[in-house]
Amino acid sequence: MIWALLVGLVVGAVARFIMPGKDPGGIFVTMLLGVAGAFVANWFGQNAGWYVQGEAAGFVASVLGAIVLLIIFRMIVKRR
Repeated sequence: MIWALLVGLVVGAVARFIMPGKDPGGIFVTMLLGVAGAFVANWFGQNAGWYVQGEAAGFVASVLGAIVLLIIFRMIVKRR
């Protein structure tokens, strides 16, 4: 569990580095963004047939998932 949170922090930080900007939230939001990005990448990869059940998404796919979530997050926050 701790390992997943640390990897999520790194994935979230890379996603925020690739898409710089002023985003609300600190380290916990970045960590959740990375973990959720990995889940999104894994779900999409399994439905697309790229991954089998139980196989985890890779680092690059997790970062792409986090970037998609970051775009959605920014659109939601921008409306408020």
